[in-house]
Amino acid sequence: MSYLLFIDESGQDRRDSPYEVLAGVAIEDKKIWPLVQCINSIQEDCFGVQRYREFRSEAKGTKILKRKTFKQAATYPPIANPDRKNLACAMLADGTRPAPMKLAALAQAKIAYVEKVFEECLRYDCRAFSSIVPQNAARPEGDAFLRKDYTYLFERFAHMLNQNGGQSGIIVFDELDKSQSHLLINQMENYFLKTQKGQSRAKVIVPEPLFVHSDLTTMVQVVDLIAYVVAWGVRLKGMQEAPRGELDALASQVLKLRYYHRTPGGFDKWGFKLIEDLRTQNEVKKEEGNAACATKPPQ
Repeated sequence: MSYLLFIDESGQDRRDSPYEVLAGVAIEDKKIWPLVQCINSIQEDCFGVQRYREFRSEAKGTKILKRKTFKQAATYPPIANPDRKNLACAMLADGTRPAPMKLAALAQAKIAYVEKVFEECLRYDCRAFSSIVPQNAARPEGDAFLRKDYTYLFERFAHMLNQNGGQSGIIVFDELDKSQSHLLINQMENYFLKTQKGQSRAKVIVPEPLFVHSDLTTMVQVVDLIAYVVAWGVRLKGMQEAPRGELDALASQVLKLRYYHRTPGGFDKWGFKLIEDLRTQNEVKKEEGNAACATKPPQ
């Protein structure tokens, strides 16, 4: 038995998103296919079709949870199924004549879809992890080392695996540009094979990740939704950017999925963390030393 950690990100372009989020969802291997089938059924129930298979339309957070979706959903009172499903399906099939009620039905269907997906993730014992980075966070100069947001995710995933009896964990990434994928593989190899902490975590995590296409992999799409809600709706202590109020209900659902464990020593281990500085300790010490030398008066 093993767990797969599906990983995706939100706000990496550092443009509109208030936070850069690296998120992961861990699920036991035997539960993946039943959950995927359940999500397919939810798509059919909400949209009348499975979005990707029929319209090649990936259910990404930036597409279905943008502000416009909530504004359109509010233009009509809640539309009950099957009317909402039929109107949403018609809108997806032909968007050239967007009647107001069809637009509202599709928007309401999008929100209902995400709500139901999060409900099923909780029912199937998924656990969410997230590294949350402010856009103005200090960042490492080079790319030789695995970034702190990745190491945090792997640390907490390893902690979960050890709490579950030391089961093996497999990392699944949304496919990046090939050069970026090679870089990430090398960074992970260096981390898991050449650092003390990485070597310890390699006892439960397979150091070599898998890469998949997000538009073909349901669970990566789920992680994308979680990452988006974390960036725009979840607010932990220290997160200064204002959240979008319309995401409050979804943010509460995401927080229920968050990994948590209380150690025998009384320490709380959470799956979400705000990381305000991505530099390594050596880089921080070097910069502090340079700053001290610059301010030291001449002899």
